[in-house]
Amino acid sequence: MGLLEVRMEIANPQRMELRAAVTLLVDTGANYSMIPRRVLDQIGVVPLERVEFEIADGRRIQRDIGEATFFWNSKHRSSTVIFGDNSDAAVLGVVTLEELGLEVDPVNKELRPAKLILY
Repeated sequence: MGLLEVRMEIANPQRMELRAAVTLLVDTGANYSMIPRRVLDQIGVVPLERVEFEIADGRRIQRDIGEATFFWNSKHRSSTVIFGDNSDAAVLGVVTLEELGLEVDPVNKELRPAKLILY
């Protein structure tokens, strides 16, 4: 499919007027979204805890996590966010995609509303 990047606004869920625009790499293999720490600090998002993650090459790393609100068109939802280091990519993960009710359209290389199924 190739790479898919999207531009979104994120906000501090405690003070929604504190926002920043970010370009995110959509990664359907990543559980959580990751935003550079400098951006999260700028909008006042605070770490809630430090968590260990296993990355694609099998290494384990520790990163802070918090909560941010993601905006896509007329939708917005709060989601867990990883505080990325300077060398980490800004990533939109599956949890945030699902919370926003979005899915990846691999043919048109874009996000679209997900088909919501209730069993």
